[in-house]
Amino acid sequence: MELPPESFQSDLTGRDSQVGTKPMMLMSGFWILVSLGLLYAGAAGLVRGSASLALRLGLTPLVVGLTVVAMGTSMPEVLVSVDAALQNRGDLAVGNVIGSNIFNVGIILGFTALLSPMKVQFQLIKFDAPIMAAVMFVIPLVLWDGVVTRWEGVGLFAGLVAYVLFNVRLARRTASETVTAEYQEGVPAKSGSMALDLGFIILGLGLLAVGARLLTENSVAVARGFGVSEAVIGLTIVAVGTSVPELAASIVAALKKEPDIALGNVVGSNIFNILGILGIASIVRPLEAAQISRFDMWSMVAIGVALVPMLMTGLRLGRREGGVLVAAYCVYVAMLWPK
Repeated sequence: MELPPESFQSDLTGRDSQVGTKPMMLMSGFWILVSLGLLYAGAAGLVRGSASLALRLGLTPLVVGLTVVAMGTSMPEVLVSVDAALQNRGDLAVGNVIGSNIFNVGIILGFTALLSPMKVQFQLIKFDAPIMAAVMFVIPLVLWDGVVTRWEGVGLFAGLVAYVLFNVRLARRTASETVTAEYQEGVPAKSGSMALDLGFIILGLGLLAVGARLLTENSVAVARGFGVSEAVIGLTIVAVGTSVPELAASIVAALKKEPDIALGNVVGSNIFNILGILGIASIVRPLEAAQISRFDMWSMVAIGVALVPMLMTGLRLGRREGGVLVAAYCVYVAMLWPK
């Protein structure tokens, strides 16, 4: 029996693969949504248990808010980037950090300012904003050769430890009664027992681990389906998904008229993303990120630097500044995503 021509066979194969790709893409999209829910629930459980445990051990609400709560909301980024590093997907891990930082400033702060203009009261925010901008310059330095080595990761993590210790000491000296009250209200209340605290921590970490693996695997599947690089998916879908806890925390703080928490959450998260997440992930396994472009790195630096004068001049992030930040993020994504 005579077989159909090769071109006809290849057309059939191509059609079959396209038909098969759509259900797979939909399924991957579904699991990404599930993973985001798990990451959000895991971060919320971890923050609740850790904050309660820290209060039980004698830390003040201000210190808990600046350390435990701020880092807890960044745990989705930590788990996703570490999981990506273990799977040798450095572009996804680094893209998650850079994309999260751009999203934090452009969308979270921008949208929060549009919702409720924010006046900066806490001296620490005025101090931390320039530090955040300076830390962002570290990314082009460590990625000049396309790799973040273990020793560079150790240096980044050491910088995080020094920053946290200095931050806590400065906060105790400079925080006003108004700011202290803001943080006291924003920190989860102490639970009934230490066993319950540990239960929330263990459950939160478990949900974060499962959510991170689901998000990593299905994001890679989506990247292949769209024909884009893992770096692009990390800079957009993964970065937005892992930033959901910060988005929720900042919107709630803005609605409660707690601007210092909303601003401090984003500024502190961006510093933690670079020094902590990139540091931890590269210590676990050196990160090769050849697909991360200079455009991505310098876009992050630019939006971080642009935030400093907005906070330092007038000490207020109004609706006009918020609109500029949101527009900047939209332009970045439009230029990043393949046409």
